[in-house]
Amino acid sequence: MQLKAIHVVYANWCPHCMPTTVEAMKKASQTLGVPIKLYDIDTEAIKEADRLVAEHGDWSEDYLIPQVFLEYPDGKIEHVLTGYSEDVKLTARGVANLLSRLGVQP
Repeated sequence: MQLKAIHVVYANWCPHCMPTTVEAMKKASQTLGVPIKLYDIDTEAIKEADRLVAEHGDWSEDYLIPQVFLEYPDGKIEHVLTGYSEDVKLTARGVANLLSRLGVQP
């Protein structure tokens, strides 16, 4: 699977995001040799985060985070993960499954 980039919409205060998802996706980007683009919703990056989620993710007025997207060389963007609001452990399991799909050791 050839990737152009990994995109992560997150917030620093969110335990589903930090470190659960962001750190794992940073490791995946290093392992796969692709850049990671991080969009902290508590900064000006929210404009791009909102656009990405509205066009490709699980959009609602108060959408769930984290959300992870894979960008391919042809410009296609695939939404691959939304955090599970019920429990950080569920989000961690989703992240582990995503890493496995990408061929990255957790």
